[in-house]
Amino acid sequence: MSNSEKFELSANTSSTSLDEAAIYLHTHFQLLEEKSADERTLVRKIDWRIIPLAFACYAVAVIDKVNISYAAVMGMNKDLKLTGNNFSNAASATYIAALIIEVPIGYILQNVPLAKFLGINVILWGVITASTAAVTNYHGLLACRILLGVFEASMPPCLMLITGIWYTKPEGVRRFTLWFCGTGLGQIMGGLVSWSFQQVTGEYLAGWRMMFLMLGILTAVIGLLTIIVMPDDPMSANWLSEAEKAVAIQRVSVNQTGIQNKHFKWAHIKELALDVQIWLLATLMILISTCTAVIAAFSATLIRNFGYTPAQSALLNMPGGVIIIVSTLITGYSVGRQANRWLWISILCVPAVLGGALMSFLPETNKEGHLAGMYLVNTIAPSTVLIFSWVTANVAGHTKRAVANALITASICVGSIIGLQTFQAKDAPRYIPSKITVLSTQSAAIMVAVILRLYYGRQNSRKAKAAITQQTIEDIEWLNFTDKENHTFQYQY
Repeated sequence: MSNSEKFELSANTSSTSLDEAAIYLHTHFQLLEEKSADERTLVRKIDWRIIPLAFACYAVAVIDKVNISYAAVMGMNKDLKLTGNNFSNAASATYIAALIIEVPIGYILQNVPLAKFLGINVILWGVITASTAAVTNYHGLLACRILLGVFEASMPPCLMLITGIWYTKPEGVRRFTLWFCGTGLGQIMGGLVSWSFQQVTGEYLAGWRMMFLMLGILTAVIGLLTIIVMPDDPMSANWLSEAEKAVAIQRVSVNQTGIQNKHFKWAHIKELALDVQIWLLATLMILISTCTAVIAAFSATLIRNFGYTPAQSALLNMPGGVIIIVSTLITGYSVGRQANRWLWISILCVPAVLGGALMSFLPETNKEGHLAGMYLVNTIAPSTVLIFSWVTANVAGHTKRAVANALITASICVGSIIGLQTFQAKDAPRYIPSKITVLSTQSAAIMVAVILRLYYGRQNSRKAKAAITQQTIEDIEWLNFTDKENHTFQYQY
């Protein structure tokens, strides 16, 4: 069947089912036949528009997560007169607010320009980060952390959707890992910035206040660049020729997940609520996030309690960022070639389990062993991006995918709240319950990853058998079918 015949068929489909990208292809099909755009050159152009800014967004988000930990050892707790569990509650407030705001996020993201929406939220959280420099008490800090949660909540689902729109599934894994390396850089930069401001004795502004102010300005600038540079979707990318737009759309049709359809479907919500894979992925993300939140928010405090000074704590936290970058790149390269996400999540959990055990059971005097344990726990970070790519690859149907992305981000919030609340003032200075939580959650994560592998294998076998008797549907990749409705859809594991 020719492109012209094929896309005419799609154009006659109900407008509520047809992807907007298919409509574009229907009017530009001749450009595909002419092959007037080079795909490799096109992908490089797309990469330069998306990856650096996605990387920067994730970096400043992680810096925001860790800088409250650095601020704590730089005198913030004393200056704001924080007592008891005030610090843990303030750190948790970000995730509680994000968890609440994720409820409407799934609907919002189906109806807004993704990159513009992301950029606006990045600017607003930059403003709030800078405003933290002005707080004078616990309630002011709490208010800032709540607002940060509101504005940061959209970043993971936005980047998941944007990556899924522009890249094929094998390409997407590697792009996910590239921008997720911003997590490691954020930890490195956070430590360096904290150490730098600890060397400054401001007469009018404490070092931790200057740190928040500078990072807030940097974040707002990145948000502005995101609005200007990052594309929302291929159809509206004015920096691409019409031929390049057509190729950008056609090349991702193999994903069978579509690009854009703004019609909200309650049937997709019903399917999502009953979909076993969604709840297994959410459970896995909760387990992983319980661990990563503890390390992000309390690493500097834990290191200081090993017997190091605040300045040393900031510097000694930086190698953890290097470990995140290296493990993320290795994981991304391997999964990009073989797509065995479940196996790599299980592998990454093993050193995290060992690290949790070292921190929990080594003698208090063995500070080098405790520090090594903390570094080992950082290897779990790439599991987050593997779950992101899993959702992007295995969830189809625009409404279902948008809400699934928001639900997985909400799972990060749930896990983070759990992790942060295990860090109680009464358990100082060793915080054993928190460390044992790291050990137990990562052990459980291995089991959930294996269950997902078995589930996907079984579902693929069922689909393969059903496909033999099912009638072929033309242009099924553009008809807003969910992964369960599409009998040709194969899950990646």
